Amino acid sequence: MAEYASYALILFALGAYVVLDGYDLGIGILGLFDRNDERRKEYTELVATAWDANESWIILAGVTLWAALPGIYATVLPGVYLPLVVMLLAFVLRGLGLEMQSSAPGYRRGWGRLFGVSSLVVTLCQGLVVGTVLSGLPQHGGVFDGGALRWLTPYSGLCALGVTALYLLAGAAWLQAKTEGSARRRAGRLGRPLLALTVAACLVLGFGLEVADPQHFRFDQPLRAVLFGLLVAASAGCGALAWYGFGREPDARPFIAVLCAQVAGLLALVTATAPVVVPPGLTVHAAASPVGSQVFLLIGIGCCMPVVLAYNIYAWWVFRGKYRPPTPTALAVPAKRVEVHIDLTVSHIVVKETGLWTVARRVGFTLLGLGMLAVAQDVFGGQGEWIAPVALVLFSAGSLTAWLVGDRRAAAAGQFEIDRAARR
Repeated sequence: MAEYASYALILFALGAYVVLDGYDLGIGILGLFDRNDERRKEYTELVATAWDANESWIILAGVTLWAALPGIYATVLPGVYLPLVVMLLAFVLRGLGLEMQSSAPGYRRGWGRLFGVSSLVVTLCQGLVVGTVLSGLPQHGGVFDGGALRWLTPYSGLCALGVTALYLLAGAAWLQAKTEGSARRRAGRLGRPLLALTVAACLVLGFGLEVADPQHFRFDQPLRAVLFGLLVAASAGCGALAWYGFGREPDARPFIAVLCAQVAGLLALVTATAPVVVPPGLTVHAAASPVGSQVFLLIGIGCCMPVVLAYNIYAWWVFRGKYRPPTPTALAVPAKRVEVHIDLTVSHIVVKETGLWTVARRVGFTLLGLGMLAVAQDVFGGQGEWIAPVALVLFSAGSLTAWLVGDRRAAAAGQFEIDRAARR
């Protein structure tokens, strides 16, 4: 029974991730197709309120999966290494683009494009992984036995597009609930076409799974068939409610309906496939770790999950209601703080930060990072022990220098006075 309790924790963490991080990934993708910079800035500010808490769930799911069901790691990870590595790198770039965009006074298109493109890459990679797992992986004795591109199949490609449509739908529903004016109207207009696209994708993937999945679904069992039918009906009902709610008040109704439809759909998928986790025959029991590890894990993860959930609830409560851009007067720098010597200081720093110096600094940081990564992967075969400590020292010193120069530059421009004015 312990392995099924761990399996339930994994499903809860994955479901929470899809529901919570799905909408902000969708918002990032929607920003790529919006030409209004003010709306794009609103999108990033909305995502910045809780994106780090939303992504915590995939970390909990990964840790639980690694410790509780190691057989899945042995089978799945070798088959989906490439999309998973690309997804992790896109996560890093997505966080970088979002934080830099959020801290900028206006909308910076470069950071905005980085945030949007990396959100799209993360979504596509997740769809490829899910499609690969659902359609089965070649295995022998619980170990992956296939090629490096086994994840690239027609079904996994269709699943990537379906996950993208689902996240776009969740993003549009969230934007209607949290924005006003043109952003709300645009989200209401996009909601119904995205809902129709998502329903079509679910139908194609649902019927296609019978062909792509090598296992036989046991719908001849009455309890499984009835529960599956009820969950599908609940998901369809929530979809109809979302269709009616887009463009109408109350604005939160489409998002709540889409959230409930996602939960019902995920439960229906688990009902159809359990206890098989990786087709054609890797079950929860076969992939589980020893009972002692299961109990230890249930205690540790069971104590962590309420903390993460409380953080999510707190973030939602603090940023409840509609998003409203800050007034320009609150960000104005007092005129008495602007002096002649500031221009000279700023111009001096700008000269140092432009041209060849900027190129050299960025190339140097890149080479140091690649050197540390190469040592971590033992590229040099144990002959480059000196690279790691030297690169770490130089990287830390360079980062500290860039930080101090940036603070000096911001102080000279009077940007620190913005916070003081806002507090008053």
